[in-house]
Amino acid sequence: MTLYTLFFGLGPAEIGGIVILALILFGGKKIPELARGLGKGIKEFNSAKASIEEEVKESMKETDKK
Repeated sequence: MTLYTLFFGLGPAEIGGIVILALILFGGKKIPELARGLGKGIKEFNSAKASIEEEVKESMKETDKK
Protein backbone atom coordinates (compact mmCIF):
# COMPACT_ATOMS: atom_id res chain seq x y z
CA MET A 1 0.00 0.00 0.00
CA THR A 2 1.52 3.30 -1.05
CA LEU A 3 1.10 6.72 0.45
CA TYR A 4 -1.19 7.75 -2.39
CA THR A 5 -3.71 4.97 -1.81
CA LEU A 6 -4.04 6.09 1.79
CA PHE A 7 -5.78 9.20 0.49
CA PHE A 8 -8.66 7.34 -1.17
CA GLY A 9 -6.71 6.66 -4.33
CA LEU A 10 -5.86 10.32 -4.98
CA GLY A 11 -2.57 11.05 -6.70
CA PRO A 12 -0.11 13.79 -5.79
CA ALA A 13 -1.61 16.22 -8.31
CA GLU A 14 -5.10 15.87 -6.86
CA ILE A 15 -3.87 16.23 -3.27
CA GLY A 16 -1.87 19.32 -4.25
CA GLY A 17 -4.92 20.80 -5.94
CA ILE A 18 -7.02 20.25 -2.84
CA VAL A 19 -4.38 21.89 -0.65
CA ILE A 20 -4.13 24.91 -2.95
CA LEU A 21 -7.92 25.21 -3.10
CA ALA A 22 -8.12 25.11 0.71
CA LEU A 23 -5.47 27.83 0.97
CA ILE A 24 -7.38 30.02 -1.47
CA LEU A 25 -10.75 29.48 0.22
CA PHE A 26 -9.72 29.75 3.86
CA GLY A 27 -6.34 31.47 3.90
CA GLY A 28 -3.21 30.34 5.68
CA LYS A 29 -4.22 31.68 9.10
CA LYS A 30 -7.64 30.02 9.19
CA ILE A 31 -6.55 26.47 8.27
CA PRO A 32 -4.90 25.59 11.63
CA GLU A 33 -8.02 26.82 13.43
CA LEU A 34 -10.21 24.63 11.21
CA ALA A 35 -7.92 21.64 11.77
CA ARG A 36 -8.10 22.11 15.56
CA GLY A 37 -11.88 22.23 15.40
CA LEU A 38 -11.95 19.08 13.27
CA GLY A 39 -9.61 17.32 15.69
CA LYS A 40 -11.76 18.27 18.68
CA GLY A 41 -14.87 17.06 16.88
CA ILE A 42 -13.27 13.70 16.08
CA LYS A 43 -12.07 13.35 19.68
CA GLU A 44 -15.58 14.04 21.03
CA PHE A 45 -17.10 11.58 18.56
CA ASN A 46 -14.68 8.82 19.56
CA SER A 47 -15.32 9.52 23.24
CA ALA A 48 -19.08 9.28 22.75
CA LYS A 49 -18.67 6.11 20.70
CA ALA A 50 -16.55 4.49 23.43
CA SER A 51 -19.11 5.49 26.06
CA ILE A 52 -21.97 3.94 24.09
CA GLU A 53 -19.97 0.77 23.45
CA GLU A 54 -19.26 0.45 27.18
CA GLU A 55 -22.95 0.90 28.04
CA VAL A 56 -23.95 -1.77 25.52
CA LYS A 57 -21.36 -4.20 26.91
CA GLU A 58 -22.57 -3.60 30.47
CA SER A 59 -26.16 -4.10 29.38
CA MET A 60 -25.26 -7.37 27.68
CA LYS A 61 -23.46 -8.59 30.81
CA GLU A 62 -26.50 -7.76 32.95
CA THR A 63 -28.79 -9.56 30.51
CA ASP A 64 -26.56 -12.65 30.56
CA LYS A 65 -26.63 -12.75 34.39
CA LYS A 66 -30.44 -12.85 34.41
